[in-house]
Amino acid sequence: MSDGLDGFREDDDVAAGGEVPQLVYGSVDEFVREYLRHMYSRPVGAGNARFRWAAAWWKHPEAVARLEALWRAWEHLRQDPGIGSSMWWAQHADHHMLILLSPDGPFARSKDTCEPGEPLPYTEPPPGWFPSMRT
Repeated sequence: MSDGLDGFREDDDVAAGGEVPQLVYGSVDEFVREYLRHMYSRPVGAGNARFRWAAAWWKHPEAVARLEALWRAWEHLRQDPGIGSSMWWAQHADHHMLILLSPDGPFARSKDTCEPGEPLPYTEPPPGWFPSMRT
C-alpha cells in the first residue's frame, strides 16, 4: 500500500539494476550458525575465561539484537567490492563481538566452552523462531 511518499524514499537494498539482491543467509540464526561462529573461533568458558559465549545465544535479547544488526550489515556491505568487508569487520563485527564476548556482556553467566580454533558453541533455536527472510 502506497502512502504517496514511495517515490521519495531511498531503498538501500535495491541494486543499480532495480533488483533486490538475494540474501546469502536467510536469517540471523543461519548467519550465526554457518558463518559468524566459525569466524570468531575464540576459546570461551566460565570463571576467569577471557571470552564468554552462549550456545543458546537466542535466549538473550541484547545478543539477538546485536547479531541481527551484524547480519544485516554483513548482507549490505558484502555488496561493496571495495572496502565493504573491511568496514563490516572494523565498524560492525569487532565492535559488537567485543561486547558480546566480554565477561561482562550478555553471556556473562554462560558456562559453555570451546577450545582455541573451534567454532563458538551452538544450540539450535526452537522451530519457527528465525524464519528465512529469502524471497
